[in-house]
Amino acid sequence: MILIDLPRWPAHGRLWSHLISDTSLAELHAFAEALGAPRRGFDRDHYDIPAERYPVAVWLGARTVSSREIVAALYRNGLRRPKHAALRRLTESA
Repeated sequence: MILIDLPRWPAHGRLWSHLISDTSLAELHAFAEALGAPRRGFDRDHYDIPAERYPVAVWLGARTVSSREIVAALYRNGLRRPKHAALRRLTESA
């Protein structure tokens, strides 16, 4: 299932939502492509979606949940990829 939180995260003069899949990254990437979200919007385990795309994501079937539910779903399904873990993988492979 695709989940999205309300656009309340400010950056670059806009508000943003987090878009995740509670199933797989493949499902997330496929949904983001259908939404027209650029791949550069992917950040380890979620896409950052600008507020103006939020209604389209919901129309396409994303379920609105709280930000806490976003994080809980990622951890519950083993999809959470914290920034520090990504940095550790980079240093280990160097």
